[in-house]
Amino acid sequence: MQLRRKLHPSFRVGAAVKQTAAGTFAWGHRFSSSYRLFSVTPSGNPEEDEEENLTGGREISCQALRRARNCCCQLNQLLLHLPKTSYCQGEIPEPNEKMASPAEPASPVKRTEDEGTDCVSELNSSPLSNLEAKSPESALKRVLSFRRSKQCPAKDKDEKKNIPEPSEKAASPAEPASPVKSTEDEGTDCVSELNSSPLNNLEAKSPESALKRVLSFRRSKRSPAKDKASEDSGSLRRNKGFLPKAFQKKEEDSSAKNMTDTSVNKSGENTGAESIQQQPLSVMEINELIQKKQLLEAYASIRCLEKEVISEREAKKYEDNPIEYARKAKDVDLLCNSVTNSIKSIVEETLDQFDIDESLLTSVVTVISKEEEAHADIQSPGSSESDWVGRPRKWREVWKEAVRGSAEKRVRKVPISLKEDNVSWLAIHLGFLRKHVSEDLLKIKQSVQKCYPDDYKVCGRYFESFHSAISSHLQDLLQRPLEFNELYALLDWIVNTYYSKTLLGHPDLQAEVKTENLPQLLPSETWDKLKKDYKDSLAEKIKHYLDNILKLETREKWKEEKQPETSQTKYDSSLSLDIQTFIGQHKNESGKILESLETATLEISIRELREFIPRFRKAFVEWYKEREDLLFVPYLVAYVNSFRDLIRSLQTTFNADSTELENVLTDVTMSFRKDVLDKLEQKTQPLFKKILTNAWMLNSEILDSIMSTTVQFCQHLKHLEHPVDKDFLGDAHKYVVREYIIQAINPRKRMKTAKREKVGKKMKEEATVIRNSFKELGSNMDWLNSAIHYIANIISEKNGHKIKDYIEEMCQAYPDVRKEHIEAVLTCRGLDRIKKKSIIQKIDKLQANAESVADRTLFAEIDPPTLVTCF
Repeated sequence: MQLRRKLHPSFRVGAAVKQTAAGTFAWGHRFSSSYRLFSVTPSGNPEEDEEENLTGGREISCQALRRARNCCCQLNQLLLHLPKTSYCQGEIPEPNEKMASPAEPASPVKRTEDEGTDCVSELNSSPLSNLEAKSPESALKRVLSFRRSKQCPAKDKDEKKNIPEPSEKAASPAEPASPVKSTEDEGTDCVSELNSSPLNNLEAKSPESALKRVLSFRRSKRSPAKDKASEDSGSLRRNKGFLPKAFQKKEEDSSAKNMTDTSVNKSGENTGAESIQQQPLSVMEINELIQKKQLLEAYASIRCLEKEVISEREAKKYEDNPIEYARKAKDVDLLCNSVTNSIKSIVEETLDQFDIDESLLTSVVTVISKEEEAHADIQSPGSSESDWVGRPRKWREVWKEAVRGSAEKRVRKVPISLKEDNVSWLAIHLGFLRKHVSEDLLKIKQSVQKCYPDDYKVCGRYFESFHSAISSHLQDLLQRPLEFNELYALLDWIVNTYYSKTLLGHPDLQAEVKTENLPQLLPSETWDKLKKDYKDSLAEKIKHYLDNILKLETREKWKEEKQPETSQTKYDSSLSLDIQTFIGQHKNESGKILESLETATLEISIRELREFIPRFRKAFVEWYKEREDLLFVPYLVAYVNSFRDLIRSLQTTFNADSTELENVLTDVTMSFRKDVLDKLEQKTQPLFKKILTNAWMLNSEILDSIMSTTVQFCQHLKHLEHPVDKDFLGDAHKYVVREYIIQAINPRKRMKTAKREKVGKKMKEEATVIRNSFKELGSNMDWLNSAIHYIANIISEKNGHKIKDYIEEMCQAYPDVRKEHIEAVLTCRGLDRIKKKSIIQKIDKLQANAESVADRTLFAEIDPPTLVTCF
C-alpha cells in the first residue's frame, strides 16, 4: 500500500483534499467554540443583554458559514479534477472501529459515537461496481444522499429500511448526487453544520473521523416538525449541538419522556393542541408561541425555564452574579406577563367572534389549571423584586377580570346616536342594548359554557359581569341632561325590559340566571334620584301642557269668538276632557313602571291644576277686560262647568284626593261670580242712578232697561250646573235689589205727600217686576223681594204708628239692617228729628231680639249715606 501511494502522485492530491477538509473542520470547531463562549458583559437590563447576545452570535455565525462555504467549494473543485484512473488505484483506509458486514442491514443509530460505524456499514451493504467502490468522490456523494434520505420526519423511528441501490451508470462529477440538492449545496450544508460541532485535532486529521462527524451532526439536527427558528437568545439558548454527547443522550431520553398529551375536552374529543416538549426554547421563540396563541407549548417552556432558574438559585449559583439572576428572573416574569395578556385578549375577544374557538378556550383553561397545580403548595408570593420566580400568577383571577372587561367592552360597543340626530336616541340605544346583551348571554350559555369546567361557573360569572357593566353604563347615561321621555325610557327599560323574557328572563336562561341573587341594577341613591328626576320632569311637562291649553283657548276660541260647546242644556268645554286624557295617559304609563309613580303622577297633576285654574281664570278675565263681552258669560259658564267636571273625574275615575283642588275651585268660582257682577254693574250702573228721579217718575223705561240687561246676563247662567246656577242667579238678584235700595235711601230734596205716595206705589210695582223676572230665571231668593216693599211702605205711609210697625217688621226680616239705614229711610220719608230719634231708640232692642239667618245678608252690603238732609 505504501508503494502504491508513492507510485501514484494523484494520491497526493487526495491527501491534500483530506487535509483541506480536516482544516475546514478544525476551523469550524474553533469558531463554534468561540461562538459558544461568546458573552456580552451584562448591562443590568435583561432585554438589552438578550438582544446583544443575539446580535453578536449572528455575526460570528455568518462569518463561520462564509468561511466554511469557501472551503467546501475548494474541496469540491479538487474532487472534480481528480483523475479517476489514478485515484481509484488508492485504497480507502480501514477505520479503527469495527465495520459491519456487507450482509448485515444498517440499523437506526442510537448513539452519537456509533454514527460513523453505522454509516460505513451502510455503505458496505450497498452493491457497488468496482469503479464506484474505489472512488472517494462517489463514496462521499453516496453518504450525503443516504443521510438526506434518513431525515424524513414522517418515517417511524423504529422502522428499518434498506438503502436504495444506485443506478448502474456512474454519475459524472458535474451531476448532482441527490435529486434535491447538488453536491455543492450538500457540501455547503455539511460544512455549515460541522461548524457547530466540537472537534479535536486528532479527528480533524482523519478523513474517516471527519465523515463520522458529518453523519453524527446530521442525525443531531432537529426534526422538521419542530420550529425552524432555533437561533440562540442570550443565556437561554439550549441546543444539543453545544452539549456533550453523554448529556445529549440524557436530554433526548428526558424530552421523549416528558412530551405532554394532546388536550381532551369534556366529551373526550381531541382539542387539536399539539404535544408539548418540556425542553425550554429561547425567550424569543417562546414569545412567538404566545403571539400565535400556542399557550400550552409556551407555558411548558416557561415552566422549564422557571424550574431551571429556581434550581440554580437554590444551588447558590448566582451569589457572585445577582445581575444575571435578575435578568433570567425578569425573562420568566415578562413571559408570564405575556401569557397573562394573551389570556386577557382571548377571553375578551371570545364574544366578538361569530364562531367560538373552543380549542383556544380549552387551552386557556388547561394553562390556568397547570399554573395552579404548579404553585399549589406556595402560600404567598414573594414581596421583593428579585423573588419574581416561582410565585403564583393567579391566572384564574386574570380570567375573571378578562370576563368583566369583555362584558364592559361589549356594552360600550352598542351603537348610540346623537340627540341632535334623533330625539328618541336613548330609546333606540336601549333597544340595541337589549338585543346585543341577549344575544351575548345566549351565546355564553350555548357555546362558551361547554368549554369550561363546572367550577368556573361561567354563566354566573358572565351574567354578573354584564350586570355590573350595564349598571355602570346606565349611571354614565344618567350624568347627561335627560328630558322626560328619556327618563321614562330609562325607567321602563330597567323595570320592564331588563328582567323580561327578552333579556334575563329568557326561557333558555332561566336555569342559569338567578335574578334574586343579583344586586340592584342601580344603587339606591341613584335609583331614588332617577325617580325624583322623573317626577320633577313630569311636573314640568304637565305645567307646559296646561300652558299650551291656555294658549290654544286664546288662539282658537277667544280670538275667533266661537260659541262655546253645548252639552244637553249646559255650556261645556273640551278643557276637562283634554286634561283628563293627558293625566290618564301619564298615570297609566307611570303605573306600568311603579305603583308609587302612578300615585305620584296624580299628586303632581292635582298640584299643577291648583296653580293652573286660578292662572286660567286670571288670563280669561284679562282678555275680556277691554273687549266686547258678548261671549264673556257663556265662556265663563262653560269653564266653570268644565272645571267641576274635571274634579269629579279625578275623584271617580282616578280615585284621587281632590279636596285641596275643590277648595281652589270654590275660590275661583266665587271670583267668577264677582266677575259676572262686575260686568253686570258696568251695564246697569248708569240706569240705577236714575231711580227716584223725575225722569224715573215719568216713565218705566229705566227699570225695563235694567231688567233687560240683567235678564240677558242671567239667561246664560241658567246653563250652569246645579247648584252653582242658583248661586250665580242669587248674586244677580241680590245685586239688583241692593242697587235699587241704595238709590232709594240716598238723600234728596223733600217730597210732598202726593209725591211720596206716587213714589211708594211705583217702588212697589217695580219690586214686583224684579221678583217676577228673577222667579222666571229660576232664582230661589224670595226673601229679597220684601225689602223694597218695606221701604216703599215707610215712604208713602202717613200714620206714624204704622211706620213703627213697618220698621219692626223690617228689622225682624233683615237682621243685618242698622239704625243708619233706618234713619236714611225716615229722612226720605220727611220726618223731623224728634220723631226719628224716638223711633231709632227702639231699633237696638229690635235687633237684639231678631234672629240672624245664614246667607241672608243684604243691608250689610249697603253703605248708609253719611249726610242726611231734612225736607
